[in-house]
Amino acid sequence: MKNASATRVFVVEDDPMYQRMVKYVMELNPDHEVHVFATGQECLEHLSLKPDIITLDYTLPDMTGEDVLKKIKGFNSDITVIMLSGQQDIATAVTLLKEGAYDYITKDSETKERLLNTLTHVKNQMSLKKEVAILREELSDKFQFDKTIIGSSNAMQRIFSLLKKAVQTNINVSITGETGTGKEVVAKAIHHNSTRKKGPFVAVNMSAIPKELLESELFGYEKGAFTGAVARKKGQFELADGGTLFLDEVAEMELNMQAKLLRAIQEREVIRVGGEKPIAFDARILIATHKNLGEEVREGNFREDLYYRLLGLNIALPPLRDRGNDIIILAQHFLKGFAKNNQMKMPVLTKEAKTKLLSYSFPGNVRELKAVIELSAVMAEEGEINADDIQFNSIRREAGFLTEDLTMEGYKNKIVEHFLGKYDNDIALVAQKLDIGKSTIYRMLKLKGEK
Repeated sequence: MKNASATRVFVVEDDPMYQRMVKYVMELNPDHEVHVFATGQECLEHLSLKPDIITLDYTLPDMTGEDVLKKIKGFNSDITVIMLSGQQDIATAVTLLKEGAYDYITKDSETKERLLNTLTHVKNQMSLKKEVAILREELSDKFQFDKTIIGSSNAMQRIFSLLKKAVQTNINVSITGETGTGKEVVAKAIHHNSTRKKGPFVAVNMSAIPKELLESELFGYEKGAFTGAVARKKGQFELADGGTLFLDEVAEMELNMQAKLLRAIQEREVIRVGGEKPIAFDARILIATHKNLGEEVREGNFREDLYYRLLGLNIALPPLRDRGNDIIILAQHFLKGFAKNNQMKMPVLTKEAKTKLLSYSFPGNVRELKAVIELSAVMAEEGEINADDIQFNSIRREAGFLTEDLTMEGYKNKIVEHFLGKYDNDIALVAQKLDIGKSTIYRMLKLKGEK
């Protein structure tokens, strides 16, 4: 069995002198587990041992090195193959490199030095790939749904159900919700739990890019395309190839740019500004907006064809005020993180502090809660966060009920619905909070169901 830390090396060489020399070079590294074969067939029969590196003689007694190389790459394209040949043939070298060989080394007085140099480069690349793989695994662990998206309310359980569906296919996903509900966090979680997690995650905030620069930012540009374009630059679509492209605040685009975006998504290719050649890309598209895209279409601000192209699976994130006890769960989560980052003991939320948090509507949602909690941790005395330590500084009016033209009965129903959402449909608790009978709530739900 292969040592987990060892690098398995095959030396395929029928010339005894070169066989000994190559084996010696490979065994200079004590972490190498070296196997020697004199024919191409012997090498191919042992590929199940999963070699990491193969040095392959071009002229073997049973088949050409090119034939062996093709079979090796067909078995596993990640195996590093270094070709050795007695012929200094440029055309052959080019052909072998195109077939996937890492290097082509001629057998002469400098073979040993060139082999050592190539081996150093190979090992550096292998080390880098291993580090990248480890980092990707760490990212995947970090972005597990239950670790990234905090909450146990019914509203969030529905979101978790949709997230599981989102990672099973490459369907486009539209993430909607008020500002501060965590749309980018959800987008990252989808990417890092999907089959594209090994590819890049590229996020673009459409509202943060001046409209005259948006096309070149998304699609890239050629050298000399405009004043200041001193070199070719890839766009975000190209950079996201093989991974996920997250277009945040997509409703902020002007109509002419929407048409160009639609074409790019439909054709799966872009043309750089100042260029003529289409460039294919393979990226999953995730979008987010705090606006109602359907309403934007009706008002003529958003193209209907682009709307249907982007909509895909819609994940509507609930506002924090509708998530009940998730407010406390999130508060504890933010307190733990803040205490750890500042090397302090985690303060405790008093009952009065929790009540104050639950009574506030958080127009800034999760983002506002995090800011409030971190400030309260700074203000706390003796390890406790009291109600007075919690300060709300919202620049917007709290989301209230007096924004619609409803009857008194309508407002009463709206209040009951709000509290049912806040307390996870616990009818007894809502009746107690509002000082009304449970029968009143049941009657309201019955009438609502009959409509």
